[in-house]
Amino acid sequence: MWIIIFYFAKQSTFMKSNLSYFLLFVLLLIVELLIGIYLHDAFIRPYGGDFLVVILLYCFIKCFTNTSVMKTAIGVLIFAYAVEISQHFHLVKLLGLQHSHLALLILGNSFSFSDLLCYTLGILLVLIVERIRIGRKLSFN
Repeated sequence: MWIIIFYFAKQSTFMKSNLSYFLLFVLLLIVELLIGIYLHDAFIRPYGGDFLVVILLYCFIKCFTNTSVMKTAIGVLIFAYAVEISQHFHLVKLLGLQHSHLALLILGNSFSFSDLLCYTLGILLVLIVERIRIGRKLSFN
């Protein structure tokens, strides 16, 4: 029993960090939902949503893992690129999910280079904030 308590007490920094990521994830999820439901403009919905979604995914992963900032950020960016590229090849249609609102929401249906740029800028913001937060150069460790 005491070993378990000592272990979790020792891990408290990690757990506080996870809580911060979780709270930021929830906040970003609410913002994304509000953008998706209420905003139908030509700037925030198409660009702001894509910018924020990679930050949301990064925070979600950091809630549950202790992977390095750089590995997590690159992984999220590759995942976002893969989803965007799948849109170019009409993956939703190939899977027969073109009538599924959820599939279209998650996977999207139209490729755009501007989305790739938004994902990249979102991850760059993550790296800048994490570098400031950690106070040292980021690495893959």
